Amino acid sequence: MPASTTTPPPVVTSAAAAATPAPATTTPARPLSGRIVVLDPGHNGGNAGDKAAINRQVPDGRGGTKPCNSTGTATDAGYSEHAFNWDLAQRIRTSLQAQGATVVMTRDSDTGVGPCVDVRGAAGQKAHADLMVSLHADGSAAANSGFHVAYSSPPLNPAQSGPALDLAKDLRDALRGAGFALSDYIGHDGLSPRSDLGGLNLATVPTALVECANMRNAKEAAVVSSADGRQKYADAITAGIGTYLASSPR
Repeated sequence: MPASTTTPPPVVTSAAAAATPAPATTTPARPLSGRIVVLDPGHNGGNAGDKAAINRQVPDGRGGTKPCNSTGTATDAGYSEHAFNWDLAQRIRTSLQAQGATVVMTRDSDTGVGPCVDVRGAAGQKAHADLMVSLHADGSAAANSGFHVAYSSPPLNPAQSGPALDLAKDLRDALRGAGFALSDYIGHDGLSPRSDLGGLNLATVPTALVECANMRNAKEAAVVSSADGRQKYADAITAGIGTYLASSPR
């Protein structure tokens, strides 16, 4: 009987291997590409040292004038609002940039003076921004607590007559969803219509101002004074901005 033969398996040549498609790579989503956001960290570290500059009268956007700026508030332990605002803005900027947004800041350090509220109010238009968010913390009576979001009212232009309120609501909802309590001393349901804030009155792009907490309230002072607390605020505000932009035409 003849010996059996075994046919060897086919050999995959390098050419055949080369013809095999490589696994597809996924580019991380950058949902805010092409978007421009202005962040306005309130006050400034040098304001207290130049009272003449910050007390200079500038337009308030409603036919009157008001002081250029102010020093802001602080916790009872001495953690300043201007430092909180600056730290918070940098955290939000990092998150927005990671999602593809271009971020413009109204000040580039925490050691300068100003800029005045009229300059801040015009920053969104100057940057051709999709929106602007002004970042603050309040200095109310110690028993008061919670955050609120202010917007210009009565509105003075189309951006203020609807889009600014939509932005304020999205920021409010994101902060509330992150577990922050609504203000129990100003505004209604976390929203505060204001006619006296020059930075809001002079804005021609959707603009809102977030008062994150009452720095004179001991419990809230502890949150704003901690890095974890500031990151939690930053994440919520970033989410609110993203929600607004997702429904806003490019």
